[in-house]
Amino acid sequence: MSPITLGLIGIAVLILTFVLSMPVGFAMALVGLVGFCYLVSPQAGLSLLARDVFATFSSYSLTVIPTFMFMGSITFVIGMSQRLYDAGYTMFGRIRGGLAMATIVGCAGFAAICGSTNATAAAMARVALPEMKRYNYDDSLATGSVAAAGSLGILIPPSTIFIVYGI
Repeated sequence: MSPITLGLIGIAVLILTFVLSMPVGFAMALVGLVGFCYLVSPQAGLSLLARDVFATFSSYSLTVIPTFMFMGSITFVIGMSQRLYDAGYTMFGRIRGGLAMATIVGCAGFAAICGSTNATAAAMARVALPEMKRYNYDDSLATGSVAAAGSLGILIPPSTIFIVYGI
């Protein structure tokens, strides 16, 4: 079988695995491994698989990501996100829309601590949304400001995405 035909079969199998709801990374690894085993040899494919899995999981550079997630969890548990939110409210609370601005300031501070967009949005949503509902903010404004400010986690160092790109 020619490599072009094998490539087309690989693309078809890849699309089939996507349709069957297999995660993208596993689907690509499966199709790549089977194709490599067919083109070279099964022994070489399994050797490559073992080496790549070990090299990926033994990368010490990626150990900072769970550390940032742990640090974000600790800061949420000890109430640091509430204090960051209160600091933002002290600065902007008197201004119209000040609670939304305080949410953005709190998210920026929390993002600098934990480095994760999802963790920032989740932690600040638990803090900010009840306060904004208490002050009769529109639900779309409240959730929109948390979602928009939660994305600051990707822009403010130490961002996990920047770490992965840097590696």
